[in-house]
Amino acid sequence: MTKLGLPDGMRACLFDLDGVLTKTAVVHTAAWKETFDAFLRRREGADFTPFDPVTDYDEYVDGRPRADGVRTFLASRGIHLPEGTPDDPPDRETVHGLGNRKNVLLLQKIREDGVEAYDGSRRYLAAVRAAGLDTAVVSSSANCREVLASVGMEHLFDVRIDGIVAASRALPGKPRPDTFLEAAKELGVPAAQAVVYEDALAGMDAGRAGNFGYVVGVDRVGQAEALRRHGADTVVQDLAELLEVRS
Repeated sequence: MTKLGLPDGMRACLFDLDGVLTKTAVVHTAAWKETFDAFLRRREGADFTPFDPVTDYDEYVDGRPRADGVRTFLASRGIHLPEGTPDDPPDRETVHGLGNRKNVLLLQKIREDGVEAYDGSRRYLAAVRAAGLDTAVVSSSANCREVLASVGMEHLFDVRIDGIVAASRALPGKPRPDTFLEAAKELGVPAAQAVVYEDALAGMDAGRAGNFGYVVGVDRVGQAEALRRHGADTVVQDLAELLEVRS
């Protein structure tokens, strides 16, 4: 598809939020690290092994719903906590309590430091809309709508499937493809004619599992080969690079 770097026949573009559209992945990483390190220090003492903001984040947390991220990372350390409930206070040592603590820290960091959108993503979205393709944002974040509104991008999407919508519809999160498939369904477009844009390995797995027409990996942290191994058809460092592609 001329000027968008996509195969012919694509009708819809399904974008992840953090790390693809907005510069919030680094804020999520910092909030997770602060949450997990404090928990591990209390549990294991001063000689605990800290949460690694690259390998642990990429492998166990990035792209997953909040509670899944808690479960997956703690399981990697051989730790299993009670589930608790979604309204657990952030100081309760349950899966949901830790997840809520992370969210408190995330919102605090966003308020203090603000949110930015990637300029290349803005330009690419404008080109996608000008070409007449449908657009959706697909994010595990419960703060998706607020983040998009804060950077003036909410109006650029025909459909939003975020953590709140997924919970209300009982949709499993990434690496399962259900949230992306739901977005395509709402747009009235088959998966084979939809493109997934993701920076997370779990998102790549979701794109592959959903048999989408094309999967674009966005490499912000030097994991291009891992993105390809997990199913990316092409990898770029910025979406604006696709505007220079002729396919």
